[in-house]
Amino acid sequence: MRIDIGPQPSVALDCRNNLGESVIWDEQTQQLWWVNIHEGQIWSWAPFLSEQPRVFQLDEKVGAVALRKRGGIAAALQSGFAVFDPATGGVEVIADIERNLSTTRLNDGRVDLAGRFVCGGMDEGNPQRAISAVYTLDEGGNVRRLIEGIACANSICWSPDGTTLYFTDMPTRRIDAFDYDLTSSAVSNRRPFADLSTEPGFADGSVVDAEGYLWNAQWGGSKVVRYSPKGFVDREIRLPVANPTCLTFGGSDLDILFVTSAWFGLDETARANQASAGSLFALKPGVRGRLENRFAG
Repeated sequence: MRIDIGPQPSVALDCRNNLGESVIWDEQTQQLWWVNIHEGQIWSWAPFLSEQPRVFQLDEKVGAVALRKRGGIAAALQSGFAVFDPATGGVEVIADIERNLSTTRLNDGRVDLAGRFVCGGMDEGNPQRAISAVYTLDEGGNVRRLIEGIACANSICWSPDGTTLYFTDMPTRRIDAFDYDLTSSAVSNRRPFADLSTEPGFADGSVVDAEGYLWNAQWGGSKVVRYSPKGFVDREIRLPVANPTCLTFGGSDLDILFVTSAWFGLDETARANQASAGSLFALKPGVRGRLENRFAG
């Protein structure tokens, strides 16, 4: 399958996801993994091979996925952490999360340099309440609360040395930075990193490139933004859809930026005007990314 990738975003896969999210690149198999949250689907696709994407159907919403050192996929489900075996379709639950909260689910996550799967939740109730949290799952299956009082967790990623954690609680319209202890996963010194209060969109998924700059997909903003390590806007790239959701660097040289999107939340007029909403986009921004960390469990 041939896809033409240039410096401006183009549709790499017309997948029409309701809520595409949590896209990651597996350098060992040269394929992308991502989720279609509300449909309970995990997608995989090798964009440079002549094959169609695979879609794995789960029994509940799936907010985020991560690569595993042992093979397979770690998954953040509505009910908690699990591991998924693509060969069999089997799902093994590791830990229940927030079973006492009927309106919350796990949402956004990535793996730290120590191999922990760090994932935050969100409240899907109306009105939305700050009743969820950010959790770490370690190699032994132990869960630890990291940040309390969360309405909708997103933008989880780290500086290249792993000692700065980036995170947003979306309704705050701000990306924060924390000092991050790789030994214990403890966070401290919370401070504002990027202020979106005057922007049209909200901070959604993020990834950090090889130069230490943070790329953020901005829900409702029709763009991805590159921020310097000091939090200054370095570059903005427009997309033809309102709701880009998450992004990762892939390809053999890690020089292709892949961006998921959603048609969730769009009215009929907006959907008619955004024919590529829910598609997977790709571009070559002129910088390289970093390999995804793998969950040690």
